[in-house]
Amino acid sequence: MDLAVVDLSRLQFALTALYHFLFVPLTLGLSFLLVIMESIYVMTNRPIWRTITRFWGTLFGINFVLGVATGITMEFQFGMNWSYYSHYVGDIFGAPLAMEGLMAFFLEATFVGLMFFGWDRLSKVGHLAVTFLVALGTNFSALWILIANGWMQNPVGADFNPATMRMEVSDFMAVLFNPVAQAKFVHTVSAGYVIASLFVLGVSSWYLLRGRWTSVAKRSFTVAAAFGLASSLSVVVLGDESGYALTDNQKMKLAALEAMWRTEPAPAGLAAFGIPSVKDRETHFEVKIPYVLGLISTRSIDRPVVGIFELVAVAEDRIENGVKAYDALEAYKANPKDLDARGRFELHRRDLGYGLLLKRYVDDPRKADRATIQKAAWDTVPNVPLMFWAFRIMAGVGFLMIGIFTVAFILATRRNFQTRWFLWAVVCAMPLPWLAAEMGWVLAEVGRQPWAVEGVLPTFLGASSLTVPQLWATIIGFTAFYGALAVVEVGLMLRAIKKGPFAHTLPEPEDDAAFDPATA
Repeated sequence: MDLAVVDLSRLQFALTALYHFLFVPLTLGLSFLLVIMESIYVMTNRPIWRTITRFWGTLFGINFVLGVATGITMEFQFGMNWSYYSHYVGDIFGAPLAMEGLMAFFLEATFVGLMFFGWDRLSKVGHLAVTFLVALGTNFSALWILIANGWMQNPVGADFNPATMRMEVSDFMAVLFNPVAQAKFVHTVSAGYVIASLFVLGVSSWYLLRGRWTSVAKRSFTVAAAFGLASSLSVVVLGDESGYALTDNQKMKLAALEAMWRTEPAPAGLAAFGIPSVKDRETHFEVKIPYVLGLISTRSIDRPVVGIFELVAVAEDRIENGVKAYDALEAYKANPKDLDARGRFELHRRDLGYGLLLKRYVDDPRKADRATIQKAAWDTVPNVPLMFWAFRIMAGVGFLMIGIFTVAFILATRRNFQTRWFLWAVVCAMPLPWLAAEMGWVLAEVGRQPWAVEGVLPTFLGASSLTVPQLWATIIGFTAFYGALAVVEVGLMLRAIKKGPFAHTLPEPEDDAAFDPATA
């Protein structure tokens, strides 16, 4: 396989995935914010809450359409750019994607029309139920996608079948309840709730700064502050759970994001700052916070955390065992009645993927020398500086969000909506949770390299037989198309925000200066 083709295929998928994820988290969060706002309308019967729900629903709809359009393109790439990956693990990976389409997407697509056009055709409770089903379908979509991605990170419930030369499901419930997938799901949707909350808080702050539609802005500000505070606290707690999952399933990813070249003795400290050097295989000017890494990764202060050097040594052993598995598999393919070959394969089958890492350098892994094995073992180390800083950007923004929503919640409960420095700070901070979410995906996907499926299929073996010109053509085409979509998306959003919540309803009511969040 031409590595330029592999790198360009990875680049294309990374660009489309990161672009798609600009829309997904906002959809996830806005859907449940709409449920909260409409629930208040149903309980209080105050028309202002109907107006609020319809306004944020318009912005949800614009974002929803763009999210669907970009998501469809991503799924096509599995067949176009990653055909061998699709063949090798499609029996497992395809099932959650099919469930996402049949159960989740159809659910939200069926009810989203009723949500937008059923205001005057459904009862208040009936319409609220429809809005809830849209939110449920949206979050179900994320669940099935993250089950598929979680299996790539921790491939449980599946085994390699020598007869078909591909991975097949052996325990679907293990795939469904994969601890990595469950941790990723709750962490990802919580991040989406934070993004949506800050979006609502930011737009509301802008209205308050301009003195426009303040009756809507104050109420929206209050809902977003409360929902955002709960969500931002959840992100940190659930992110800690994701870190704990790495200890058992992806030790190399944990070592890389900490730039931890050597095993950290107990009590393991978390690096607050450092400058990782791949050349020196050292982290310079490191500043550690005692105990924290041990508490996150092992839930203890008396257990060490394994470093990169030790994990590379483990990878060398697994590559050697993988070569034995490869040799036995080749003998079994030549003679399916060779029970000795089948027995030797079963003994080393869990390391077959590690043996396949050698195909980057030699056609036949059995011909690899010691130097090649060592080189392949170091290939299991992802981009350490990128991982190190991506994690710190993500975590830093996460704690900043807690601070912003805490202040917002305090101001809302005190009915203080005129603290201009804070309103400006919220408006300026609006892009930050998106940055943190994208860094989270960088950690997840770069941290898994060199694997398409952790320990099972190297990324370079999963790509389709395309040419470099073909890939550049599609990358340029997607970039141009997505760039145009971005202009349309931002333009429609800004236009809707500029028109405001009363564009197609009654004129804005006089602002109630004594607005009390407790009584809405």
